[in-house]
Amino acid sequence: MKTRSAPLPGPLGGLKELIERPAAPGLALMAAAAFAFAWANSPWAASYTTLLQTPVAVSIGEAGLHKPLLLWINDGLMALFFLLVGLEVKREIVQGELSTVRKAALPVAAAVGGMIAPALLYVALNQGGIGMDGWAIPMATDIAFALGVLALLGDRVPVSLKVFLAAFAVADDIGAVTVIALFYTAKLSVVALAVAGGIALLLLALNRLRVDNLGLYLLLGAALWVAVLKSGVHATIAGVILAMAIPLRGPATADAGATDDDHSPLVHLEHTLHPWVSWLVLPVFALANAGVAVVGADIDPLHPVALGITVGLVVGKLVGIPAMSFVAVRLGLAELPAGATWLHVVGIGLLGGIGFTMSIFIAGLAFADPALLDTAKLGIMSASLLAGTLGIGVLLLAGRGRETRAEDLDAQAA
Repeated sequence: MKTRSAPLPGPLGGLKELIERPAAPGLALMAAAAFAFAWANSPWAASYTTLLQTPVAVSIGEAGLHKPLLLWINDGLMALFFLLVGLEVKREIVQGELSTVRKAALPVAAAVGGMIAPALLYVALNQGGIGMDGWAIPMATDIAFALGVLALLGDRVPVSLKVFLAAFAVADDIGAVTVIALFYTAKLSVVALAVAGGIALLLLALNRLRVDNLGLYLLLGAALWVAVLKSGVHATIAGVILAMAIPLRGPATADAGATDDDHSPLVHLEHTLHPWVSWLVLPVFALANAGVAVVGADIDPLHPVALGITVGLVVGKLVGIPAMSFVAVRLGLAELPAGATWLHVVGIGLLGGIGFTMSIFIAGLAFADPALLDTAKLGIMSASLLAGTLGIGVLLLAGRGRETRAEDLDAQAA
């Protein structure tokens, strides 16, 4: 199967692709969120709600799915986002920054610290309250948003920090997907779950037989999405399951100068999805979910839910990511990224507090009460803005210190 003629990125694969992207997709995500917020608080706010509640039906004969537009976005479009996440996770585990214990130690330690500390702080502030179901909201890091903010700093931060941020965000995604699958499921349908399991086994069999027809995988993936949707497990998990079945290595080839990536179904699908997810799926999700009406609304920014999310994302990530990274380095399991200092790691820890997309997604699963959901969204957006701003400030300060040390060394050498 011919996937694409142009050579694709080399050893770092999808991670390198993410790192080398400019900040534009992250800025598009911010712009969509700002537009949604402004629309929901404008004189035309009713049209925003009406649009999202527009019924959309897809049917074949007697069978069909009938959902509001908002749920098609959150359950359908976001399945493509989770498919891309799954592809990146698989690639990094097989041949990337998570492929060996030594490589994975630092980002995995950072991800664990960045999930546990925020969750504990949230629980401490919401223990016994109505917001306890939202404990996983501050665990998430928005990889696209965080890398977009980091890209604004250009060459003022070492490239190794971008690799570190992307790698621990991928590890964080593994944790988030696991939490969603285990803790945010509705009443399970045994029949639908059995059908989903059968399709998943068929996908695995195709992988083992080295079938590389992407069309066949995607067709079965669509059937899997419907089955998972009907099972009670959140439908977006189907995207991750499908990603795990997509072959990383294509058929053997004798093409002169060809690399494994040139003939990889996974790489081809990953690179096809990237622009669609960056420029369509995530901005549309932000547009549909960031419209929190605060004008005339009874939303308390000091509500335990909002406070728990803000403290969790800003303080929890700030403490958890550097602390666990320090433990991994002191135990000799890992070392600091090349050219980076501990102040750089603190700055990355703050950028890890940009939870936006995944946090809003989990909030939608955690809270059925619209007022509580809006409170959570307001906390997420406030925390992400604060974490991003503080992160940029700390990284600029770390970069200035690095330049000063370099100047001192040059002066001594002279």
